[in-house]
Amino acid sequence: MSKKQAFQFLDLPREMPRRIPLALRTGGDWGELYGKFAHEEAAHQAGRCLDCGNPYCQTGCPVHNYIPNWLRLVEEGRILEAAALCHETNPLPEMCGRVCPQDRLCEGVCTLEDGFGAVTIGAVEKYIVDTAFAQGWRPDLSKVVPSGKRVAVIGAGPAGLACADRLARRGIAPTVFDRYEQIGGLLQFGIPSFKLDKAVIATRREVLEGMGVRFRLGTEIGTDVSLDELLEQFDAVFLGLGAYRYTDGGLPGQDLRAVLPALPFLVQNGRIVTGLDPEGRPIAGWEDQVQIPDLHGKRVAVLGGGDTGMDCVRTAVRLGAAGVSCVYRRDEANMPGSAREVANAREEGVEFLFNRQPLAVESDGDGNVAGVRAVATRLGEPDARGRRRAEPVPGSEATIAAEVVIIAFGFSPEPPTWLSGHGVEAAANGRIAVGGPGRLPYQTSHPKLFAGGDVVRGADLVVTAVQEGRDAAAAIARLLAVDNGHSALDAA
Repeated sequence: MSKKQAFQFLDLPREMPRRIPLALRTGGDWGELYGKFAHEEAAHQAGRCLDCGNPYCQTGCPVHNYIPNWLRLVEEGRILEAAALCHETNPLPEMCGRVCPQDRLCEGVCTLEDGFGAVTIGAVEKYIVDTAFAQGWRPDLSKVVPSGKRVAVIGAGPAGLACADRLARRGIAPTVFDRYEQIGGLLQFGIPSFKLDKAVIATRREVLEGMGVRFRLGTEIGTDVSLDELLEQFDAVFLGLGAYRYTDGGLPGQDLRAVLPALPFLVQNGRIVTGLDPEGRPIAGWEDQVQIPDLHGKRVAVLGGGDTGMDCVRTAVRLGAAGVSCVYRRDEANMPGSAREVANAREEGVEFLFNRQPLAVESDGDGNVAGVRAVATRLGEPDARGRRRAEPVPGSEATIAAEVVIIAFGFSPEPPTWLSGHGVEAAANGRIAVGGPGRLPYQTSHPKLFAGGDVVRGADLVVTAVQEGRDAAAAIARLLAVDNGHSALDAA
């Protein structure tokens, strides 16, 4: 390899694909913020990889992608081979390339991150799969032999889709059930279109159906079909139920008009933007949801500093809010949200109010929001999870002006009522217990029921849900004694 090839990172700086201009974003453009690399751009960025002997990017990725290998294939122009390699470890690479917080994962541990700028891994991953699909590439299942086994997958979110992909690759026929009319779960309804174009999800559905995955959408378990029926008709059932229970901060005044829980706000707005429900009617399952108010000219305060909070502030900007603030009780260094998303939000005009602990939502006396009363905080001793506690500063209370408040304190799992009576263990926090002595990985206390994703670990990243759905499929295959020549999938 020539010196220029070996040290390409010295000649070419890190670059991201071109972005939608700021004026369009703040003017209500819902298109994906980042565009797509042309081949030469992708090859140049891929060529910056050092091909480390100990690739930290691979170990820093929850699905342990073969990142240096497919970067090399891109540099050599072997895109279809790169796409096949991406799929060996990740059933949904085009989505992870868009929504993963690469700055906290693969790119965050890239050797070049310290001084030269990390390799642009996520954008290249997106380029690989989008280009391969456009050229007609599809996963090769020609050597897969049907096993005669059938598995029901409940939930068409990232965990369920990843599980279905891996089952199909083993010759196990998956049928995916979901109460909504589109696949994707929060990929479809919760993540805004400016981060993930919904056409990407439609393409993935077409790919999965081509692999033999069946979808039964608009089907409510417990109403349209019972769990007992699924256990009788299928050899196993995977629960990819997600985490949708709103974390109630218990703030006085949170029942005022124009105080919105984050996830219903994002879901309903997503349905409006994508044309699924242009009139924005309340969604089944969100009975406590309030109608999204007109945000034009309004001051909006978002409480919480995670990725959901970042989605909310950036959505409010596009809905025409006059001012948007993010109120977070710790400092910027301790924010759980992606640094890249924080930077995008700040560029779009969002004001960040760090070290502020919300105490109450204040009223104007007529049931409308007038602001958020908050107290300044300082960081104290670490809590049980090792994070420094946010301690109130006496005498520092003040009101943050706002007409709309969006609460983004997080979400947690809540086992559905139809699961009761089947001996499935759940913790007090709603998480389903899996694995343990005498059980396979991701197997619940019911031998035919497996679970993974947010319903097991709590609200987390898309890529961790993908990893758990993928690995749960391997455990189901072990239960059903199906290898089908794909044991290499278990080592991914």
